[in-house]
Amino acid sequence: MMTTLTGAGAVQNDPLNLADVDGNTFSIGDGHITILVLTSQAGTDKARAVGDRTPDFCLGNPGYRMVTVLVFEKKHSKPARVILSALIRHRLDSEGHRLQNRYEKLKSVRDGRRDVSAVADFDGAIARELGLEPAADLFQVFVFGKKGELLKQWNEVQPADEFSAVLKQN
Repeated sequence: MMTTLTGAGAVQNDPLNLADVDGNTFSIGDGHITILVLTSQAGTDKARAVGDRTPDFCLGNPGYRMVTVLVFEKKHSKPARVILSALIRHRLDSEGHRLQNRYEKLKSVRDGRRDVSAVADFDGAIARELGLEPAADLFQVFVFGKKGELLKQWNEVQPADEFSAVLKQN
């Protein structure tokens, strides 16, 4: 079960279930350490920086995963959602290629593209479930433990050593 503080300070004990733009579904608290980056379109470069600072011991390790949730402020029609999802998948292909370069340096045989995930939060529901309102400057990094417990939360990209220290503890 995931425990988070909502915007009103109330505690929520429900698992956060997500479906990414590739059609994969998963739940926070399903046995993985999860780095969840919640961002608006303006923060996608920051999300990339978080991925770049993910320690090598997490890469290709099935016990860890990073998921970027792209939060949209405005509602979109179904056709617009299809187009936006395709654009997100295209960006993920590029990010998968970047990750593949790191994997090759680590001599990992994993497919980098399969290890990058993004969720399109078209109506802001995921942001609200985490106690945040969709906004043009939204950027939050959450680290959730294996049972969904909130281990750490930041509103800026952290130095690699601080990020690594949180992940090593779990």
